This record gives sequence, C-alpha cells and structure tokens, in this order.
Amino acid sequence: MMGILFAGVALAAPPKAVSTPEDVKAITAVTEQFQAALKAKDVKALSSLLLHSNILWASPMSDQRVQQIRAETDPNFDGVPAGGYAGFAQFVKTATFPIEERFYNVKITQDADLAWVMFDYEFVGDGKVENYGVETWQMVKRGGQWKIFSVVWSTHFPEK
Repeated sequence: MMGILFAGVALAAPPKAVSTPEDVKAITAVTEQFQAALKAKDVKALSSLLLHSNILWASPMSDQRVQQIRAETDPNFDGVPAGGYAGFAQFVKTATFPIEERFYNVKITQDADLAWVMFDYEFVGDGKVENYGVETWQMVKRGGQWKIFSVVWSTHFPEK
C-alpha cells in the first residue's frame, strides 16, 4: 500500500525544467554580447543574436495611450508600434551619441531548447537614462546556438 501511495505522489509532483549549467552560461553570454554590440553600435553583431530579423520586438503602449490613438487617428491601433527590430537597428546604426542598455536582476529560466530571460533595464543615451523598465526575451536553441526570438519590455521615463 505504501508503495502505491509513494508512486502516486511521485507521479503527482510537477515536472522539473531541463536545464544545464552550460546552456545557462551560453544564454548569459548572449546577454553580454547583446550589450557589447549595442554599445559598439554593431548592428550586424546584434542581428546575429536573433533567430531572424522579424521577431516580436515591442514595448506595448498603455491602454490609455491606445484609446487616445484610436480616437484621434487609427481605430484599429493595437498598442504595438510598427517598426520592431528593423526600426531599432536603424536607430542604433544612426545614433550620433553613445548608447547602452544596462541589465539588473537577470533571471534565466531554461527548459531544454527554450529559455526565458527577464531583467530590469535602463536604456542610456549620451550618459543619461532615457527609459527603464522590465524586459523579457524568449530564446530558442538552434544548431547548438541560443537565439533571441522575442523581446518585449515595459517603458517608463525618468522624472525631469
């Protein structure tokens, strides 16, 4: 009877994510390469970290701002601005001042070939924090390499 009870408890336990120290180290390296490429304004290096250039890359607007835009100009606006990574890459390429993104409290959760990276960030332009918030990446392992396939973040602006 005790064996049946133990088997039932074991089967009822939630499954554990499949994670390896080597993969967590490789994912951490991608975050560091991203920061270095951004600081160097190396769009080619940034792009090489992505699964492809048309990934979800957005900071959804607040519901209040969505309602305002719908009322004023576009009744179909969903709060996810167009441009995505291509718009960001163009900004990086043409920025005439130093830029960087600082990551804090990085948390990596990995399960086999999928991973989630979540962190607090500050986006810095010309030495000043331009915006900050929480950012999350979804990553997938392809051909032994970890690639970013989604970047979503909140945006807050410092008080002036």
